Amino acid sequence: MFEIAPLSTSFSALITNKINNKTKPLGALGKLESLAVTLAEIYSDNAGAWQQTLEITQPNLIVFAADHGIAAHGVSIAPSEVTQQMVMNFANGGAAINVFTRQCHWQLTVVDAGILVPVAESLGVLNQRLGAGTQAIHLQDAMTTAEVIKGFELAKSLVAEKHQQGCNLIAFGEMGIGNTSSASALMAVILNLSAADAVGRGTGISDNVFKHKIKLVQQAVDRIKVSQPTPNEPITLLAQLGGFEIVQICGAMLAAAELKIPIVVDGFICSAAAMVAKLINTHVSDYLIFSHASGEQGHAAMLDWFDAEPLLDLDLRLGEGTGAALSLPLIMAACGFYNDMASFESAQVDDVVTNQ
Repeated sequence: MFEIAPLSTSFSALITNKINNKTKPLGALGKLESLAVTLAEIYSDNAGAWQQTLEITQPNLIVFAADHGIAAHGVSIAPSEVTQQMVMNFANGGAAINVFTRQCHWQLTVVDAGILVPVAESLGVLNQRLGAGTQAIHLQDAMTTAEVIKGFELAKSLVAEKHQQGCNLIAFGEMGIGNTSSASALMAVILNLSAADAVGRGTGISDNVFKHKIKLVQQAVDRIKVSQPTPNEPITLLAQLGGFEIVQICGAMLAAAELKIPIVVDGFICSAAAMVAKLINTHVSDYLIFSHASGEQGHAAMLDWFDAEPLLDLDLRLGEGTGAALSLPLIMAACGFYNDMASFESAQVDDVVTNQ
């Protein structure tokens, strides 16, 4: 379903040389330099020619919302009804993600991937429902493999539509009470960890609820008895432990990578989706930009698995794509210095750094 080519490094030497000859000490712009390299390699590969200037067009952030059966079993401080209420908040422009996408100039799309009770499409929420919430993962599979495939198809079509409209940078967010349980279970299986090492406190649960959450996630992991998925098993793994929003984020990431669009990864939930995407096609990693280090306990292990350094560390654990949204000014800064910062030669400054 997804044909993702490995990112070409044909232009890497030209890109690195351009950055190294800016009027600065080598590496002085830190992560902005590696970010500029990533963007330049992706855009150059996509164009088939070295891109001496970088331009972000129509950046899109898509929030997928869905409900989880495990939420009815006491793993969160909030009931599942809050998912729909927050989707309404997104539609009305009142949530953190609305504030940050407006401030940072993202285009925002909200998708109902499978909340318990749908909202009116007249509110501007896109209907890509796979069902009215998943099954409780500690008791049975979350969904069928057919629903996973359908979710991939819907996500691929949506990303293609954004690409056709001129989007060349994409990010994803999520909303779903109970989805940290699903993400923790996926992480525990992929990294072969116990639930205790994967489960965090989500939105801030009590000690008793935390212990209960660990117990149910471990039950979910034990139920499927998978120690390490192979490349042939990720779709089954999503059906067993995923969420409708996690499925569509995973599919959207694969679709974006297929189109050679840089993907800004948000926090814990989106990183879990990215992990499954990498199991499906390892080349998706070439297109991932990790926006921030989540306050959720397991996120550090996820980042280590990807060998990724996030752009920000703000102790965020809200979800919604808020960390991804806040990274856009840094992405624009990386493009800005790549495009406009003078070289030693053009500024007539002695190159005392690279010529030592």
